[in-house]
Amino acid sequence: MKTTFGEYIRLLRNENELTLTQLAAKLNLDSANLSKIENGKRDFDEKRLPKLSKIFKLNLTELRNEYVTDQIGKHIYETNCTKQLLQVAEEKAEYRRKLNKTLQAQ
Repeated sequence: MKTTFGEYIRLLRNENELTLTQLAAKLNLDSANLSKIENGKRDFDEKRLPKLSKIFKLNLTELRNEYVTDQIGKHIYETNCTKQLLQVAEEKAEYRRKLNKTLQAQ
């Protein structure tokens, strides 16, 4: 999805005809904090993902993937990563996967 996670939450909220205050209450947030999340001024707390998935009847794994990819994208943007740097990072991730498999096999 080509939106921020906050924009995604706003989209879900609007599609389900919830006010900012209503959704904030369901998430145990105040509406000012939820507004900041939707506007990209504050990050959503990952611990609230299960509650968010339940409210909107979403698959938790898919919702977590949206969240994680947004966090990675934000970090890439903020650190001005090049494609070359990202390629090296992916190679390191693959090395860690192999290392983990080796350790589990022992």
